[in-house]
Amino acid sequence: MKVFIYYIKRNIGWIAATLLTLFAMCIIMELNGVAFSEWIYGGVICLFLVLVIGGIDFFRYYNRHRELIKMQKVIKISVDALSMPGDQIEEDYQTLLQLVHEDKVKAVNDLENRRKDLMEYYTMWVHQIKTPIAAMQLLLQSEDTPKNREAAEELFRIEQYVKMALQYTRLDSETTDFLIQRYNLDDIVREAVRCYARLFIRKKISLNYQPLQVQVLTDEKWLEFVIEQVLSNAVKYTPKGSVSIYMEGSSTLVIEDTGIGIRKEDLPRVCEKGYTGYNGHTDKRSTGIGLYLSKRILEKLSHTIEIESEMGEGTRVKIGLITKEKIHE
Repeated sequence: MKVFIYYIKRNIGWIAATLLTLFAMCIIMELNGVAFSEWIYGGVICLFLVLVIGGIDFFRYYNRHRELIKMQKVIKISVDALSMPGDQIEEDYQTLLQLVHEDKVKAVNDLENRRKDLMEYYTMWVHQIKTPIAAMQLLLQSEDTPKNREAAEELFRIEQYVKMALQYTRLDSETTDFLIQRYNLDDIVREAVRCYARLFIRKKISLNYQPLQVQVLTDEKWLEFVIEQVLSNAVKYTPKGSVSIYMEGSSTLVIEDTGIGIRKEDLPRVCEKGYTGYNGHTDKRSTGIGLYLSKRILEKLSHTIEIESEMGEGTRVKIGLITKEKIHE
């Protein structure tokens, strides 16, 4: 019905002209004394012909409409799929579409080139900043004082933010270096724990670690990064108490802390980009990027993440390590 209304609006001028012509013809016949039965007969025949021709034209219009609807998916990629124009107006519109499409392609290419330039710059910056960080770490290790230990802790945070920035730039890269094979999960977890050993000691947080004795099909480097992010939050939001690492079943790694917990209303959004929640507002250093990156990485590895928590009761992060068959296709 909607198509028919648009058709009427498109051809309202011709329809009006045809009806006025028929009306004028009837008036002229009446004035010339032509019998009513004769001119009404001629008028009906003319009206019938108009309806037949109009019906054929509407059928062609409707088919054209359906073709254009089908092309809407293809037109996003190329305008070459457009059929031959039916008249000069359609040809003019297709020329405009071609110009718009070419401008869009140019804008997309320019945007992609700028994005690649930025990614290359960020990657180069991340690698360059590692040198002064390493030098500062050596300088701070030369003398063991409370101030040096505090400065070393802050420098460690800077190093983690740099690592996060590098992983962020690599995540959507066309050359993401996933190396999927079977690894010993204990080796990956121990390496992540070793990274945060100083913070565990400094905050006097006990670690309850049960040997996992599990082989997992994953990428060692990326999974270790995820575990580091979870441990970072566990240490950050546990003023005192413990962090436990264990397996639930044969395929779920659990990292549980006795920290301040997460508000119920924040739980559904903690993995959103930039979302810090109530705890993040309390801790001004929170970026809201760690769990977002972790979820994105786990999705690419075909793993899962689930977070359970209650305010004041701690947090339990479950990482599902069952890898779908598509990973090693």
